[in-house]
Amino acid sequence: MSGDSETQSSKTIKKSRNQNHSSYDLVLLFSVLALVGIGLVMVYSASAALAQKKYGADFYFLEKQALAAGLGFLALVFFKHFPLRWVRLMAYPMLLITVACLIATRFSSLGFSAGGAQRWIRAFGFSFQPSEMARFVMMLYMAYSMSKKREMIRDFSVGFLPHVLILMILSALILIQPDFGSVIILGALTWIMMFIGGVRLTHLLSPLIVLIPAMTWLIIQEPYRVRRLISFLNPWQYASDEGYQIVHSLMAFGAGGIFGSGLGKGVQKLFYLPEPHTDFIFSVIGEELGCVGVIGILVLFFLILWRGVRIARNAPDAFSAFAATGITAAIGLQAAINIGVTMGLLPTKGLTLPFLSYGGSSLLINMAAIGLLLNIQSIRVKSWQK
Repeated sequence: MSGDSETQSSKTIKKSRNQNHSSYDLVLLFSVLALVGIGLVMVYSASAALAQKKYGADFYFLEKQALAAGLGFLALVFFKHFPLRWVRLMAYPMLLITVACLIATRFSSLGFSAGGAQRWIRAFGFSFQPSEMARFVMMLYMAYSMSKKREMIRDFSVGFLPHVLILMILSALILIQPDFGSVIILGALTWIMMFIGGVRLTHLLSPLIVLIPAMTWLIIQEPYRVRRLISFLNPWQYASDEGYQIVHSLMAFGAGGIFGSGLGKGVQKLFYLPEPHTDFIFSVIGEELGCVGVIGILVLFFLILWRGVRIARNAPDAFSAFAATGITAAIGLQAAINIGVTMGLLPTKGLTLPFLSYGGSSLLINMAAIGLLLNIQSIRVKSWQK
């Protein structure tokens, strides 16, 4: 009788696994697709005038973003159904590929510059930003490494040092592009995952003795970073130079009011606000869709973070839990920093708003990450966990 019961339980678990594997977290999927859809509309609204002036075609940026959204959706579906055991095995090869791409960006003919930074690789008519991939790959590496080292994670030479060394290699390659904002996100993500993984707090805090002076030195070495920091404290005093972006961003939010000036009717995007379709697309949303639109975007991001945390808590194994945590933290951090910058709460950083800003690399990688998150959600088996 007991044997029959165990057999029946085993069948129930297998059936549950098969059923869950094809399921989608509809709240998470809807929130992401809603942001991507809104992003396509707002990218066109924010970039049409600029595209017409620069390329003679107002759909120029929209067409590229729509192509990235289509590829991103395919990446989402692919990683949703890609076996997680293979994802684990990909961690180290992908890390090596990412390092190679970052090196090629700066030291080969494949790399090209735009806006004073050499952050892209161009090949076969396509361009890609390896620093965006570095964030995703670092998260996979951390998840795989910490899941293997759980018994020794509190040892300095096992749980802390190897992860920091990999972080330093990636950060150095990204800094020489230069891309200071991506390094901040990468470092914060690494520290969050080590904290969640159980690394000793003393190990996590001790590097601050070196890190704070190093960060200060990096800021001082680049005069524009110093000016950005000073203008952040009082942007209106530097409204004609370093505070220009923040001032016009705040003016956009102020002009939007409660319900906004109307879709396509914003003024700041008309060559007043720099990068309206990338770093400051949230400002355009604030002006054209008003407080209602801003709150709507924040709600969608909240839903993504809520579902991400829920998936991480219910993950079937340590790797899945760490990976879900990393994906959720990466999206949440980038969104919080971008929104904070556009509203004058943080110093200016060159970071896009996930799913909304123009940028094919960012959109493709973030949608692939959501696919992996949906994959983790679909294989959890509550009856087995109980």
